[in-house]
Amino acid sequence: MAAEPGRRDAEELSIRLGGQRFSSTRYTVFVKIFIETAEKFFLVGHKVNYYVFTDRIKDIPTNITLAEGRQLIILEVSSHQRWQDVSMRRMEMIRDHTIRRFINEVDYLVCVDVDMKFSDEVGVEILSDVFGTLHPGFFGSSRERFTYERRKQSTACIPSDEGDFYYAGGYFGGTVEEVYKLTNFCHNAMMTDKGNHIEAVWHDESYLNKYFLYHKPTKILSPEYLWDNNFGSRDFLKKRRFVAVPKNHNAIRNRRDLYDYSRRQKFHIS
Repeated sequence: MAAEPGRRDAEELSIRLGGQRFSSTRYTVFVKIFIETAEKFFLVGHKVNYYVFTDRIKDIPTNITLAEGRQLIILEVSSHQRWQDVSMRRMEMIRDHTIRRFINEVDYLVCVDVDMKFSDEVGVEILSDVFGTLHPGFFGSSRERFTYERRKQSTACIPSDEGDFYYAGGYFGGTVEEVYKLTNFCHNAMMTDKGNHIEAVWHDESYLNKYFLYHKPTKILSPEYLWDNNFGSRDFLKKRRFVAVPKNHNAIRNRRDLYDYSRRQKFHIS
């Protein structure tokens, strides 16, 4: 399916599934349940491209039944040894493919992690020029508890007296043009930090929060659209539309990276 560039109706949509998030790990095991639940709940009745970034093309299942007007498109990318690098470089992957391909095929991009599943309806209400999603671990928290990058040497730094919300790196999007601006900013900021031997505390999520600080989203989604059942039940949560799939991180990440992940994860407070 190729959308007419420049159209702004809800008939031609694209979801960027998973991205390079799983390309150098075992995240390909989540693709099947992701797409099967998306077919049941995500933009039902509309045309959708599932763009899957991976370095393991042969591991992507092809025996998934898709509705008319919906297709699975597998895009091969380079692998990286550390999961942090996989996470960081996906901004570059989205940006580059936006210019090469997406701008000619679709009007909107919805960029999400693949180790998730849809469990309730997600429709055109999410669409806007650029949207972000409130991180479920910080919903209702004061900015003092947000895990922004605080080191002044980093381009992702957010001063302690600034910041409205803490956005999740696993669910953002908008028009192709606006997603290009976002990912281009994040990638260039990462490369500047890398040249100075700095790695932001929460990788691409840190740069996303910096971008949204000075380029406010035109729509903000609640944690209904990005939830982890490990956070338990919350009074404000009426629906759980998109939830994390339970996983064994030991089977996905190597021991050294798992230690680093666990050490930092303690700061994500529910």
